[in-house]
Amino acid sequence: MKLTTAKVTGLFYLGLAVTGVFAFLFAKDQLFVEGNALETMTNLSENETLARLGIAGTILIAGFQALAAAWFFKLFRKKDSFAAGLITVFGMVNSIIILAASAFWLVALNTALAGGMDSSVQTLFETHDALWQVGALFFGLWLLPMAYMARKYNMPRVMVWFLVAGGVGYVISTFTSVILPEQSTLTEVLPMPATVGEFWMIGYILFKKVND
Repeated sequence: MKLTTAKVTGLFYLGLAVTGVFAFLFAKDQLFVEGNALETMTNLSENETLARLGIAGTILIAGFQALAAAWFFKLFRKKDSFAAGLITVFGMVNSIIILAASAFWLVALNTALAGGMDSSVQTLFETHDALWQVGALFFGLWLLPMAYMARKYNMPRVMVWFLVAGGVGYVISTFTSVILPEQSTLTEVLPMPATVGEFWMIGYILFKKVND
């Protein structure tokens, strides 16, 4: 497979997706127990290796997000530099937020291992979680110009609409998590179309011809 700009972009995006599934959906869920500080602290203390791998995975998410954002600009800039620039800017902001979240997770782990107060550990981990929640705004925003560029490149229209629905869903979910905290199911469901759209985009730019 010749490593064109499109394929390099796709590989970075795939790296973002894979590390995201591991760090956020697997490792964090195994360790963080909402509303139970003692159990969260115990999980971190007894599963140090998983916690460190989760933190490393989160740092990789930030790195892959930044690289994908930069390469999307390189891929799309000749067709529409403004929209391509929006993908990059929104992606970079989200990358910084995720990197900050990983730092709070690391401090939570170090505090747990040092025998700190379980309430402090919980607060640090909740800060990590809150950064992910508010950062969803920019993850949603980066999908919207991506959908626009996908349409300009005549990519499948259904994929474009999944990206739009996912982007709008992420933006709305940011506010439902703040304004309607009791509606956690709604907050989780709103961004779901993004998963389909993103993996479709990854597959498309990896295996279909995209004019660089």
